[in-house]
Amino acid sequence: MSWTYATLLALLAVLLALSWSPEAESAAVPSSTGSAKDPQGPLKKIFMKEADASNFFSKRSRRGAKSQDENNAEQRLILAADKRKRDFHEEKRNEFESFAEEENDEQDERSRESTEQWRKFHYDGMYPPQE
Repeated sequence: MSWTYATLLALLAVLLALSWSPEAESAAVPSSTGSAKDPQGPLKKIFMKEADASNFFSKRSRRGAKSQDENNAEQRLILAADKRKRDFHEEKRNEFESFAEEENDEQDERSRESTEQWRKFHYDGMYPPQE
C-alpha cells in the first residue's frame, strides 16, 4: 500500500512542478532569428496571441450555413458512394446467383446420373428402358 501512496505523491509533485513552470504558459518553437515571445517574419503568421488562441475553436464551432454549392458537392459524393455500394452488392449477388445455379445444375446432373444407373441396374426386361 505504501508503494501506491509514494507513486501517487511523486506523480502529484511532478504535475505541480510542470504546471508552475514558465514553459507551461505557452508553447513555442525556439528560433535563431529572435525570441519566441516576439516572433518576426513568417513566424508571426504561425503563432497567435493567447486570447486569440482560446477563442479560435469557439469561433470555428459557430460555422454558418453551408452554401448551395457545398450542399450539392456533398450530395454528389453521397450519391456516388451509394452507387458504388449498389454496384458492389449487385456484383456480389450476381456472383452468388451464378455459383448457386452451377451448384444446382451439378446436383441435378449427379441425381440424373445416379437415377439412370439405378434404372439400368434394376431393369428387369419387362419394360423397354427409358432413355
